[in-house]
Amino acid sequence: MEHQAGNAIADTMELTVSAETSGSEYGQIRINNDVVAIIAHETAKKVPGVVELQGTTSDGIAGIIGRKDKAIRIGKENEELLTIDLTVVLEFGVKIPEICVQLQSAVKEAVEEMTGQKVYAVNVVVQGIRSAADKKNEE
Repeated sequence: MEHQAGNAIADTMELTVSAETSGSEYGQIRINNDVVAIIAHETAKKVPGVVELQGTTSDGIAGIIGRKDKAIRIGKENEELLTIDLTVVLEFGVKIPEICVQLQSAVKEAVEEMTGQKVYAVNVVVQGIRSAADKKNEE
């Protein structure tokens, strides 16, 4: 099953963080995958060279017509490991492999730090390239 959260597509399953990793002796802690998608989205926006996550400018229209933009997809490798797929537009002139590695590292670190959940992979698809000035003109 899939659930749309803004431009993020996430499995509606929740992550269960064990008491050992969360430090809670009071019971289970559950983190919805939508939360992981928000962490990934906010982190990705801060990486220099990332102009946008694909689909973010058309969220309103997409919601009206029922289209699901797939800028972020959260999946489970198994019960303990997540896979995060990002579709991005990068700034013209950047070194694409370097920006993608920075993006992968930043998202992996943020998700693991904030949720306690281990990330198996952060897969990046570069959907397009454009100048940052083009984005400002659209706004």
